[in-house]
Amino acid sequence: MQDSRGRSTLAGLGAIGLWALLAPLGVAAGPVPPFLLTGLAFAVGGVLGLAWQLGTGRGLAVLGRVPPVAWVLGIGAFFGYHALYFTALQTLPPVEALLIINLWPLLIVLFTGLLPGERLLPLHLVGVTCGLLGAAILVLSKSEPAVAGVPAPSLPGYLAAVGCALIWSGYSVLNRRLVADVPSDAVTGFCLVTAVLALLAHALLEPAVWPEGAAWLAVLLLGLGPVGAAFFLWDHGTKHGRLQVLGAAAYLAPLLGTLLLLLMGRGQPSLGLLAAAVLIVGGAVLAGRAKAAPAEATAALSRTPSR
Repeated sequence: MQDSRGRSTLAGLGAIGLWALLAPLGVAAGPVPPFLLTGLAFAVGGVLGLAWQLGTGRGLAVLGRVPPVAWVLGIGAFFGYHALYFTALQTLPPVEALLIINLWPLLIVLFTGLLPGERLLPLHLVGVTCGLLGAAILVLSKSEPAVAGVPAPSLPGYLAAVGCALIWSGYSVLNRRLVADVPSDAVTGFCLVTAVLALLAHALLEPAVWPEGAAWLAVLLLGLGPVGAAFFLWDHGTKHGRLQVLGAAAYLAPLLGTLLLLLMGRGQPSLGLLAAAVLIVGGAVLAGRAKAAPAEATAALSRTPSR
């Protein structure tokens, strides 16, 4: 059981590693409108899921057995998160938007206290606090001076950013609480429906600016990785792995993404980046060590002579 849970946690960590590629690949995709980019990437992710299911002989029958609550939860999270994400970035200063959005890993760890058989340990709280501080330093170190004459951010922007954090953390926790028995193959359907909704939103709200040249490769890689395989891995990890560990480790995604952007020449190293790295990695290590505490305590009690 422990080995299975450990492998599931590794699957969730794989999703976090793929999400670190989201920003670099998004930059490489060029000035493609956000809903169009979302629709194209999710279409690739959905086709990837279809190919995997057909290639392994599982077919598509599982999609017909997915309960309505799972459809609502998956599509609502996939499409709702991205819609609110782009709204927040368009109506708030990027630094403030990202700081609020990046509360979702912290909320995952805190929300797990509501799950049966789960409890928060002191190291979990210390770990997520370190991760939150590191993420704050990481984003603030990339901030730019305010431009005179820019109107104050609107309340809808703040609500959208908070909504992002609540949607993804809530999805990650409820995915185990409500639909733990739904196979990860259902993610294929979620991706395809999200692609259709995003493309409809693009047709209604955005000008058509299609990828050109190498940008198509970036879109393909987005769909295969951060907006494709990552969701299948995250679905499995959040249903069967250690949610506190995944929530704390999720802070690694912005760190790794920033390091990749630096390698691409899209920024400059700084002391703030180093401080963020120490806090984020240290917080993830602390939260990871906390998972063993209950088992160690139980073993110690079993070795104590009875009175």
